[in-house]
Amino acid sequence: MTVRAIFEVPWERNGVRVPGLPILPPGVERHPVPGGGTRAVEVRAGDEIIVMDREGLQLAELVLFAPDGRAEAAFLGAASAGPPEGIMATLAAGGASGARVAGALGRAGFDLAHAEAVRVLGEGSRPGDQAAFTAQTDGLLVVAAPGGPMAPDAQDAPTEIILYIRRMRPAHAKPDIGPPDPLADPLLDVNIQPGQARAYEVRAGEYIQILDVKGRECSDFQAFSLRALDRGLEREIDPTTTRSLMGTLYPEPGIFSKYWSVDQEALVEIVQDTCGRHDTFGLACTARYYEDLGYPGHVNCSDNINADLARFGIRPRAGWPAINFFFNTLLDEKNAIAMDDPWSRPGDYVLLRALTDLVCVSTACPCDVDPANGWNPTDIQVRTYRATESFERSLGYRKSPEADVEATKKTGFHDCFARMTRDFVEYNGYWLPNSFTNYGPIAAYWAVRERAAVMDLSPLRKYEVTGPDA
Repeated sequence: MTVRAIFEVPWERNGVRVPGLPILPPGVERHPVPGGGTRAVEVRAGDEIIVMDREGLQLAELVLFAPDGRAEAAFLGAASAGPPEGIMATLAAGGASGARVAGALGRAGFDLAHAEAVRVLGEGSRPGDQAAFTAQTDGLLVVAAPGGPMAPDAQDAPTEIILYIRRMRPAHAKPDIGPPDPLADPLLDVNIQPGQARAYEVRAGEYIQILDVKGRECSDFQAFSLRALDRGLEREIDPTTTRSLMGTLYPEPGIFSKYWSVDQEALVEIVQDTCGRHDTFGLACTARYYEDLGYPGHVNCSDNINADLARFGIRPRAGWPAINFFFNTLLDEKNAIAMDDPWSRPGDYVLLRALTDLVCVSTACPCDVDPANGWNPTDIQVRTYRATESFERSLGYRKSPEADVEATKKTGFHDCFARMTRDFVEYNGYWLPNSFTNYGPIAAYWAVRERAAVMDLSPLRKYEVTGPDA
């Protein structure tokens, strides 16, 4: 059935529409399915399922697995179109979305070979056309936007399908989901509930992943040089030194990636960041903060940090100058530091690498009296990985506000440039060389004027016009 239903409405502030921030009504979820990719989402009986062809002429294939492993078209109230050939083809092609869906199917023990598929849209569908179903059972819904690479003389590139789910029983809190799979075999894998802190040791070269499980949850982080502690000195990350040496509000993957102590010793560097919004100005929340707001005795991160660091002989502080991952602070028009809901979404994380032996501490902030945690504190997952693991540097990139996060890519020229420089900057989702070792901008200028230059324009926007009116 083709329907015309518009869910998103522009977000307004004081009557002024803010572009790029569409919002959904309560109980409606939006799950983009990438062209040539798949998506798996849990549904409940009675949930309304809508798939929308965003650009036109894109086939959508759906399979709904019941908890007992059966997958019948009748579970969607539709006729069977045969085996899910499109879903199986997208999984066989690999890719990030396919790997996630294949993992979900494997963990559940579901077999696509015995499933019935439903196919809608595709030939003749126009941009915005939709098909709607109602789930007849609880289960795992798999949706694919099948298609392979487009031939040079064709106009059939796979494009995005938008999956909407209107929940029959909407949740009024953050989603009840667990952490995604580890990046590798973890040395430490600990869940920190809101209002708790956890101290842990990390050796030089090992990796630390701090993961926001359900989204919009802050995690205070601090790291101490273990060698300094052995000498009776406390040398932890100093936010002011870090901002001064890096020249940024907070480090990010790339050349300005390190967190420093007051002795100007680099303690950790950031390798991956899928959120891109953090804070280095405020203290971890304190007892006084809550008292001033009228909540005496409220559990707070500074006291939690003190309690768990005590076993390392680290002196307590009334307020800890921590790195506040996922905390969304901003400078308003009156030069005051303000805050808003975090940008982090479920599964967002930062990945750090220890540059020396460390004692670290992480929290799950308990603040429920302001937007710091979206008014609803939830859990944080901390994982550490061996120094022998290899992780590419990347800064999370979204092509649109509602799109899935993508890692920073390398262009076809990256390996060649990497032999001549380590100074790369992120641009439009790609790493580009900023300068070359032993050469500066003046030398580059004269090379262009007097000899020849090769410029990597891979990240520049490219528009592919497809569809029935192309």
